[in-house]
Amino acid sequence: MSSPLMRRIGTLGAATVLAASTLLVVPATANAAAAPPCKASMSNTKPKQYSNTYVRVKTAPAAKVRTVAHYKTTKTAYNRKANSAGKATVKYYVSGATPGYKVKVVVTVTKNGKSRTCSTAFTPKK
Repeated sequence: MSSPLMRRIGTLGAATVLAASTLLVVPATANAAAAPPCKASMSNTKPKQYSNTYVRVKTAPAAKVRTVAHYKTTKTAYNRKANSAGKATVKYYVSGATPGYKVKVVVTVTKNGKSRTCSTAFTPKK
């Protein structure tokens, strides 16, 4: 034991040395929950007016899922919960949305108080 720290550890006893070495092995982020993954896609990126298109979300199992479609003159939001495989599907009725206007859909997934955002889009056509 050449360093001052090692000399000090040596005087504390075997149980303390074991506890100290165990603490050094555990990474600081081991107890921190990470934000859930977020991946979004559309079932149809160029749906006709007055038809349906679906936002497909892949995230953590049982995560809360919020989608917000940003149309030219309005926003439409839905809340869902991902299934045990981490998948959620949200139906959007295109209605008379402006043809050629790209509708951005912002997706926020939340689990254990941590959130992540991703997005996808579709462009209505006549």
